[in-house]
Amino acid sequence: MQKLVDKNKERIRRHKRVRKVVNGTPDRPRLNVFRSNKHIYAQVVDDTKGHTLCASSSLQLKLENGGNIEAAKKVGADIAEKCKAINIEAIRFDRGGYIYHGRVQALADAAREAGLKF
Repeated sequence: MQKLVDKNKERIRRHKRVRKVVNGTPDRPRLNVFRSNKHIYAQVVDDTKGHTLCASSSLQLKLENGGNIEAAKKVGADIAEKCKAINIEAIRFDRGGYIYHGRVQALADAAREAGLKF
């Protein structure tokens, strides 16, 4: 008999393992990514205080199709602009337990092109 695998539980396990190493500080906050089937979300977090400094999502940008690579690029560029507005230039990237591929990679590349360093 084959054992059923819960993909989200496995992703959360990977995310916890990554979070042991990736921490956001006031000078280098953490850029966290979450993706669902319909949308992609990004937030910049200072883990020392436990505050979200800025956030962006395909839902917030009111994109027609938020679950594709083009939407991820727009969210990445938007989060980079918001970071620049609050004088954040360098961040730590937290892929949220997802594979660095597709929408997650597109968001990261767009943020880099817009001027964030990580």
